[in-house]
Amino acid sequence: MLVLAVPVVGFNEMFAHLLGYPLPEAGWVWWISPVLGTVIYLWGGWPFLTGAASEIRSGKPGMMLLIGLAITVAFIASWGASLHLLDHELNFWWELALLVVIMLLGHWIEMRSLAKTSSALDSLAALLPDEAEKVTDHGVEKVAPAELLVGDVVIIRPGASVPADAQIVEGSASMDESMVTGESQPVRRDPGEQVVAGTVATDSGIRAQITATGDDTALAGIQRLVADAQASSSRAQRIADTAAGWLFWFALGAALITAAAWSLLGMPDAAVVRTITVLVIACPHALGLAIPLVVSIATERAARGGVLIKDRLALESMRTVDAVLFDKTGTLTKGEPTVTGVEPAQGHTEDQILAWAAAAESDSEHPLARAILGAASTQALSIPQARDFSSSPAVGVKATINDGEYDIVVEVGGPYLLEQHKTEELPIADQWKDEGAIILHVLADGEVIGALRLADEIRTESKATVEALHTNGVQVVMITGDAQAIADTVASELGIDRVFAGVRPEDKAAKVHQLQTEGQKTAMVGDGVNDAPALAQADVGIAIGAGTDVAISSAGVILASSDPRSVLSIFELSQASYQKMKQNLWWAAGYNLAAVPLAAGILAPIGFVLPMSIGAILMSASTIVVALNAQLLRRLDLTPEASTAKILGRS
Repeated sequence: MLVLAVPVVGFNEMFAHLLGYPLPEAGWVWWISPVLGTVIYLWGGWPFLTGAASEIRSGKPGMMLLIGLAITVAFIASWGASLHLLDHELNFWWELALLVVIMLLGHWIEMRSLAKTSSALDSLAALLPDEAEKVTDHGVEKVAPAELLVGDVVIIRPGASVPADAQIVEGSASMDESMVTGESQPVRRDPGEQVVAGTVATDSGIRAQITATGDDTALAGIQRLVADAQASSSRAQRIADTAAGWLFWFALGAALITAAAWSLLGMPDAAVVRTITVLVIACPHALGLAIPLVVSIATERAARGGVLIKDRLALESMRTVDAVLFDKTGTLTKGEPTVTGVEPAQGHTEDQILAWAAAAESDSEHPLARAILGAASTQALSIPQARDFSSSPAVGVKATINDGEYDIVVEVGGPYLLEQHKTEELPIADQWKDEGAIILHVLADGEVIGALRLADEIRTESKATVEALHTNGVQVVMITGDAQAIADTVASELGIDRVFAGVRPEDKAAKVHQLQTEGQKTAMVGDGVNDAPALAQADVGIAIGAGTDVAISSAGVILASSDPRSVLSIFELSQASYQKMKQNLWWAAGYNLAAVPLAAGILAPIGFVLPMSIGAILMSASTIVVALNAQLLRRLDLTPEASTAKILGRS
């Protein structure tokens, strides 16, 4: 479109006269502006003409109708002037070309800023396996999950996903339900207990009887919650559209008054010229760029600071948020178990307990084993060689090590292990239980020699995030599927205002809605599938970039890193971009409010009538001012450290 606009402008007689250069005298020069201008009007102006028609049908005049009116009037007047039916001053071909190009640029920027992925429901569906192992009279048959019926028995092998909601009929397994329930630790499921579609058997194979399929599964319920929350999310009318609606009536009223006034003065030709000039000059060049350009630069600047803006309205809304809900697991915490305490029995040391436990767990793939090995590695402990490794689900692990003189059977496990050896846990265990920690005891030749405390480690950045949000007057809420004791421990350490613990997926969105009904403007920060409905329900959904695809797809803002302090960067950017939007809107609207009366001839009694050429220059100047003002957003430092320091520095 720009390629077509250049010759229209360059070969326009009024533009050439304005800049003082001669045009070739060949006959074809006359046709360039009308022919190419017509193509620009019909092709480039089509989105605005169809948008204008839509606004007329809906009875809600806005930006599209104002643009459509201006380009249509300019098109008709320009042909009238080109055919010598109207005054030559009404030759607006170059203004028409520039107007369409600038408006298309603003429209393209806006559409790009509004573009967002639609893969949330696909990501949920991807949790299901491609095929299921169905038990038949003739053995095991591989079928698609969609072919399963209630009552079918399926085999779920270690590491495999559950194809549909089912009840275990044989075997026990630790189920990783974090992607659905948010529970940070695998949950032991025994015969007679339910397993949910999409969850994973981590350590053992089981047989389960299908109890629900298709739309009746819990996973399908989450899908419906995401879809419903997204569909019910309100989309406020854009500020610029509202301003354009008022400007439409202002321009139309000014045009009618102009036509009537000049006609009553007995100057019909001047009435036509002034009226058309008013309608053309009222087109919101700068107004069309005021919002999209700020959003485009803001989102680009945010991306360089590790914040990805998918939804323009999320950025606009963040400055008004007064309650931020954080999912605990993977957001405020690291989402993986960590050894947070070692308690040796009398005669033993912490290093010895951790090293022997790591030796026993060295051949295990369990997440708790990796945590123990990681802690031993961090402390640079010498880990003895182990042999004869064995693992018993729900009990623990066992291996033989040599301490330099004797072979010792070392076992690491939970309460079932202590029951087998008819021995008692260490006294510290009661305190750790109250704190919601995972407790593993270490036994040597059947005797308890120590205990390990494991918990989901709190991120070092979380405390500063909570403190800075409090400084901003924002309430901090934690919502989690974990037990109350675990949640309270984390909340107490971080100074969180309100805790919702033991919350199921279908209830997370309800908790967000509860806060909204209390009058709170909410932002939800999460990283899991179970957070997706709540992310969609919240006024602003913020997904941790390390989280699942479905959480990212359901959110309006994505934190590329797992640093919760990036939430503060969104607050800073939202406030700064809002200020730029207001400034640009006032400037863009102010230009129209001043230029339209001048174009109408309000100062004609004192001998001044705004020439169209000057009006065109003013239109271009207002666009340049708006663009330069938006560029100032690039100076913002949106690193989590800078945003946190800036907010805390105001306290």
